[in-house]
Amino acid sequence: MSSNAPRSAYSPGDAMSHVVAAQQGKGLTTLWRIIVLTWRHPWMVIITILSCFISSALQLWTPVLLGQAVDRAEGVLDGGVGAADALWSIAIILLVVSILRGLFTMSMNYFGEAVGHHTAYELRLAVYEKIQRLSFSYHDKVHTGDLITVGMLDLEGVRMFFATGLLRIVLLSTLIGVGAYMLISTDWILGLLALSFAPFVGVNSSLTQLKLRATWLTLQERLQDLSRVMEENLGGIRVVRAFAGARHEMKKYNEASDRALVLTHKRVDIRVNSTSIMNISFFVSMALVLWYGGERVISGEMTVGTLAAFLTFMTILQMPVRQLGLLVNSVARASTCGNRLFAFLDLEIEIKDEPGAKPLKLSQGTLKFENVDFAYPSAPFRPVLSGISFEGRKGETIGIVGKPGSGKSTIAHLIPRFYDVTGGRVTIDGQDVRALTLASLRQAVAVVQQDSFLFTTNIENNIAYGDPWAKGPRIASASEYAQLHNYIIGLPTGYETIVGERGVSLSGGQRQRLNIARSLMLRPSVMVFDDSTAAVDAGTEQRIRTAMKRFARDRVTLIISHRLSSLMHADQILFIDEGKIVERGTHEELLALGGRYRALYDLQVKPGDDQLEAAE
Repeated sequence: MSSNAPRSAYSPGDAMSHVVAAQQGKGLTTLWRIIVLTWRHPWMVIITILSCFISSALQLWTPVLLGQAVDRAEGVLDGGVGAADALWSIAIILLVVSILRGLFTMSMNYFGEAVGHHTAYELRLAVYEKIQRLSFSYHDKVHTGDLITVGMLDLEGVRMFFATGLLRIVLLSTLIGVGAYMLISTDWILGLLALSFAPFVGVNSSLTQLKLRATWLTLQERLQDLSRVMEENLGGIRVVRAFAGARHEMKKYNEASDRALVLTHKRVDIRVNSTSIMNISFFVSMALVLWYGGERVISGEMTVGTLAAFLTFMTILQMPVRQLGLLVNSVARASTCGNRLFAFLDLEIEIKDEPGAKPLKLSQGTLKFENVDFAYPSAPFRPVLSGISFEGRKGETIGIVGKPGSGKSTIAHLIPRFYDVTGGRVTIDGQDVRALTLASLRQAVAVVQQDSFLFTTNIENNIAYGDPWAKGPRIASASEYAQLHNYIIGLPTGYETIVGERGVSLSGGQRQRLNIARSLMLRPSVMVFDDSTAAVDAGTEQRIRTAMKRFARDRVTLIISHRLSSLMHADQILFIDEGKIVERGTHEELLALGGRYRALYDLQVKPGDDQLEAAE
């Protein structure tokens, strides 16, 4: 983000909240979109549902077989002819049914998970691709942790919906519906007693899961805060160590962790209380069945096997009824997570190829700003640049200087269309950059920024990031221009040396020089150095500038710097103040003018009176 970008008026997570707000009330639409995604794998879905039906049918057949087995066992005890053979037959059938049920349950679970993971794979690619295309203005106001939450936790909630939502609807509908019909059709009074626990357990489970869902959303926010604290600490661990801030950081982390722990205890209490109540209701219902069914058995109106079948049915139906709450939770979670995920995927890309955009065609390589105005999208009524006009031709160097926040870096960001101008236009060889394809524009314009980000890989891959297929000599040439080659070949493993996370194993100046080499690899037509040698010593900077003279002959070069020694040699120097060009000319012309540039020069270069006295 540019140093003069306006400070956000809301917390980082609010940007994502505003996006989600537009999706409220679209729960059914969201669920339908998830269903459509799962049907991209029709054969796996069909196999899963068929396996579910077959597994449910076999499970419902099990109580019938057990009831018959009990009756046959009773016949064996009474010395019935053929009862033992019948009992063996039922036992074999029951074994076969159990094996088949296990196989079809395994098939259901396997393909159900497979559908979810294939869907998640496609969504991960879509989320990652979206992140690559989002404009700078979006990343200016959204915290990295929020994007990670969408790409991981929310995506996981959507992934699980097929297995824990859609598939569970089929499973529970079959087990509860058919099971209830079989019980009531056998003995409607005993059937109602056996099912008496179901409404109570189902309602209690649903309410409990809704409570857990609400607390889970809060817990997710608190865990997100926890991850932000950790992410910030890891990013600034050297500052923490330098200022002995470990105690303060531990206090922050402990407070965030404690808030999450308190809510976790609350969720455990809710779950335990609900489970206890459901168990009591189930055992009360079972006691009623035993009491009433026992009376029927004693009176000879029912066999012991039938009563055993009822009790087995109750045991089988207990779990599906309990899962009604999990079903409600799955639907609620998928709806909430899906809202956030699809709201992100549906975001309009602010900076993109316009309809009919054409590749950049270079001839003279002339860069031109024509009365350019700009304000950041988050503060449209607060202009950052006003009436900026200048022209740079091939082989020319333009220097830009000014106090922090004056708009220097914003000028650099407008050339490759990191942002779009709000007035005027930026052209290259007369072609408005907004009418060009982003790929061709950013291939032709390289911005070397002060903050050098390096990937956790070797030096060669970092330099060749813009062109991974570049040959070794070309990589070495770019390093020589950046005055880094001699240092690299002096390392034990040379260009194969692995830089640490974010390049922590290199000094600030080395990281900046590597960043310069990476940009030179693209051989751009416009080179922009945005305070890119601030961490480089004066001697090395002079050698870089000397080496760059030959490289700069065929391109426009912009140098943005607070250090006048970095841009004194420029063909034209622009002094920016409050978004306007207040002085322009060569170094000698600006000194002769005796204005702000001269004052800055005297401050940086001309010795002060106290220094003269010390010298005398």
